[in-house]
Amino acid sequence: MRVESLLLILMSVTMSAIAQLLLKLGVQKGQNGSLLTVGITYLTSPFVIGGLALYGLGAFVWLFVLSRVELSAAYPFVGIGFILTMLIGVFALGEAVSAARIIGTLLIAAGCVCVARSVA
Repeated sequence: MRVESLLLILMSVTMSAIAQLLLKLGVQKGQNGSLLTVGITYLTSPFVIGGLALYGLGAFVWLFVLSRVELSAAYPFVGIGFILTMLIGVFALGEAVSAARIIGTLLIAAGCVCVARSVA
């Protein structure tokens, strides 16, 4: 796999993980009320709007990746999103993680390394 393709994959995955943080920040308020009221609160949140926009941009980058890399080689890197999202949860949101979650995340990382090394 070319370095350019790998960087684009990492960019797309990172954008998705950051989008998750923005979405989480955007939905922390406004959980009471009717579905319509809550929906309006969410959809007018700058964090939710930013998160959705970042998802869209990340999806565009992903399409670019898929036009150049085999799906079976690119898709396992989506697992890095689990790692980034966990780290963002811990460091940006102060979430606690268990040993089982850390071990599972390390297994995902090991799988990504195996896939990356297997691509000619």
